Amino acid sequence: MVELDETDHAILRMLQRDARASMTAIGEAVHISRAGAHARIKRLTDAGVITGYSVRTDPVLLGQHASAYVMMAIEQASWQEVQARLREIPEVEHMALVGGDFDVLLLVRASDARHLRRIVLEDIQAIPHVRSTRTTLIFEDFQQV
Repeated sequence: MVELDETDHAILRMLQRDARASMTAIGEAVHISRAGAHARIKRLTDAGVITGYSVRTDPVLLGQHASAYVMMAIEQASWQEVQARLREIPEVEHMALVGGDFDVLLLVRASDARHLRRIVLEDIQAIPHVRSTRTTLIFEDFQQV
């Protein structure tokens, strides 16, 4: 477990806002040298705190006009198999094993309502060990950074 100080947290916040920020800009923003910023980011990466870099996109502009959270109840001890099958469905953007009334929470993005219906009824519900699903449509969503 790596100890994080306020400078580490500031670097992480900056990278979350702009993963393409230069080492010079990061160093200036958190009042350390460029080399110091590089060393801290390397330490955070080596420790597994930083797991990668990604691009955030607007799903609507990508043609994904229908989004939903799908809650799933699955049979006990089937998570690994269900997870492997869900990874094969490209429209599943995020999945989480959760506690409560349902076992799995998915974020699904599709081109339209018909496409979303097919994913839920034909792809997700066809996975062995899925007992039930409940779908909640997303009318509008926001990413907070």
